[in-house]
Amino acid sequence: MDLFSRPETDRRSRPLADRFRPSSLEEFAGQEHLLGPGCLLRRLLEGDCLEAAIFFGPPGTGKTSLMRHIAGSTSAHPVSLSAVDSNTREVKEAIVLARHRLSSENRRTLLLIDEFHRFNRAQQEVLLPHIEEGVVSFLGLTTYNPFFSLAPALLSRTHLFEFHRLQPEAIRLIIERVLSTPGRGLGDYPLDLAPEALDVLAIRGQGDARRALRALEVAALTTKPGKDGRIELTAEVLASVLAGGTAAYDRDGDAHYDAVSALIKSVRGSDPDAAVYWLARMLEAGDEPRFIARRLVIAASEDIGNADPAALTVATNASWAVETVGMPEARINLAHAVTYLACAPKSNASYLALEEAVRDIRRGEVQEVPAHLKSSAYRGAEKLGRGVGYVYPHDLPEGWADQQYLSVKRTYYRPTDRGYEAVIRKRQAARPRNVDRGRGAK
Repeated sequence: MDLFSRPETDRRSRPLADRFRPSSLEEFAGQEHLLGPGCLLRRLLEGDCLEAAIFFGPPGTGKTSLMRHIAGSTSAHPVSLSAVDSNTREVKEAIVLARHRLSSENRRTLLLIDEFHRFNRAQQEVLLPHIEEGVVSFLGLTTYNPFFSLAPALLSRTHLFEFHRLQPEAIRLIIERVLSTPGRGLGDYPLDLAPEALDVLAIRGQGDARRALRALEVAALTTKPGKDGRIELTAEVLASVLAGGTAAYDRDGDAHYDAVSALIKSVRGSDPDAAVYWLARMLEAGDEPRFIARRLVIAASEDIGNADPAALTVATNASWAVETVGMPEARINLAHAVTYLACAPKSNASYLALEEAVRDIRRGEVQEVPAHLKSSAYRGAEKLGRGVGYVYPHDLPEGWADQQYLSVKRTYYRPTDRGYEAVIRKRQAARPRNVDRGRGAK
């Protein structure tokens, strides 16, 4: 049985989320950026001219439903495979049959492959010449970012359509349709769904229609009717069904990198509330605490630096706590670090100084070490002029020496006027460097 076939059994034997898939484009909720009037994907579908496309995005957002709609409405012959249990031989067999169908029936073939990211790049590239020749049209589904999981050659020949998590309004609309539709919906069930319960489904469904419909179905089937024979679904009932696993995602996938990006950018943007939310999101998803701690240590220097030198101490101590205290208590140490870093004054001046120096070096500006700075810790160094003229700063009352430390003077570090860096800036301004002093004080 392929992806689109259906057993001849009572519809109620199938899960609600499966039997209530939309039967037309008008029934789709959400994804207006793809299916709205005039949008490219809608034009391709209405013109029945989809040649090569990838649908990607989170689960429960309509990818499979739309694929099934396309399979049932296209003039092409649909052939479905799943990369979970298919191999290159089966793909090649489908292409041979497609070529025969085109020559004998003058009918093209639409090859639909679910979980397409599970094919390696060599398997993916088997399709390339046949797509280009027009032997097959192709539609692949994946929850992975195609720029990470698709062969570049195939990527350049394919339309990419990203499905977004459904907004609460879209899930609310789907639930309302289910409750008012008999047969494939729950319209003939004696259900009473409180408005607050609908809100729980819409919000805690996390943009996943399948998750929301599964919760509704479980609640409806496991709640005993009242004396009047009605089944009352309260917010508490739905919340209990939806409890657990609320933040899970693939730690090797897009969501992991998006979450840590949001965490660091929230710290950089000085928003402790957003930062601690993304920390909680990652911890609840099972992300590695040591990974989070390492990113915070980096942020302490990259985004805060000398504006608050204590930030690096806080971050490294949190990293140490993760190693020695362990979870779940170490989450408190991470929250301590995240909120401190988010509230700290910000400066990337030290990071920019390093990047600018590296650019100079890579452009070929490799400076000679001034002779008075060269090592003189060996016999005969003085005869070679090594270390001659060097002024030891600690011998001076001010504790610093105005001498040449680069052959060609450069300014890389530019302290800001934020936090402790304002003190550093004032101190540096009081110590002007005279670039015309030559090799240094003698």
